[in-house]
Amino acid sequence: MEDVDKWLAGKTGELGTRSLKLIHGILNRSVKSAMRRDKVKRNVVDLCDIPEGRAGRPSKALTLAQALAVLTQAEKSGERMRAYIVLSLLIGARTEELRALLWSHVVAYDESRAAWLPVAQAGWEHSDFAVYVWRSVRQKGDTKTVKSRRSLKLPQRCVDALRLLKEAQDVAREKAGDRWQDTDLVFCTRTGTPVTAHNVRRDFRKVVEAAGLTGREWSPRELRHSFVSVLSDSGVPIEDISRLVGHSNTVVTETVYRHQIRPVIMQGAAAMDKIFGT
Repeated sequence: MEDVDKWLAGKTGELGTRSLKLIHGILNRSVKSAMRRDKVKRNVVDLCDIPEGRAGRPSKALTLAQALAVLTQAEKSGERMRAYIVLSLLIGARTEELRALLWSHVVAYDESRAAWLPVAQAGWEHSDFAVYVWRSVRQKGDTKTVKSRRSLKLPQRCVDALRLLKEAQDVAREKAGDRWQDTDLVFCTRTGTPVTAHNVRRDFRKVVEAAGLTGREWSPRELRHSFVSVLSDSGVPIEDISRLVGHSNTVVTETVYRHQIRPVIMQGAAAMDKIFGT
């Protein structure tokens, strides 16, 4: 037991508490399995405490001015990164959800048929577009939670970025020929294969640098934080924000994005100023 405690303690400088919990759980299950097969007599891992890991980097969000600067630079970059940043910032999708997004889940409302159809069928000459955020790059392809499955109407800026990406991807498909892998992924490589988190992070930081920020200080997931912050500052109710980001309730939103949510008590202060004057 002391050896396991010592080993876990030695990892606290490089791993966060969540990672240490995952490692402890794996070890625990492994030893339990060994016990069932009479390989060991007792589970010492079960007796070990999980130490506090390295503190994670505090989350932050772009200000409105910074978000506009990043959007401006994104629209000057390649079609893939442009669409990725615009969607992440303007609809608040998780990075693992965007990397798993399919073209069949990008839909337009076809007025003549009174139905939502994939853009491959409906085309781009419509007024309303949406995405079905139903998948992620997690092990089984599911979203983080059941509530995370959602359908989101697309702002026009997102529609424009996706249309340009689809045109560029069609050109890439022709150039790749037999090397093209038809994965139906919105965000893919020049041969149709999935993009990695590293690909996204590298290209995202180039755009951030061009926008006048320090690239290494920002990660793609903070576009989602920025989405929450901008909506909250604009007066959008937390109940609506919670549904848009796919949370089961507002408590989750307030807990995860506590630094980005405008304090509710401000509403009371504003009301009292209006009633009684300043």
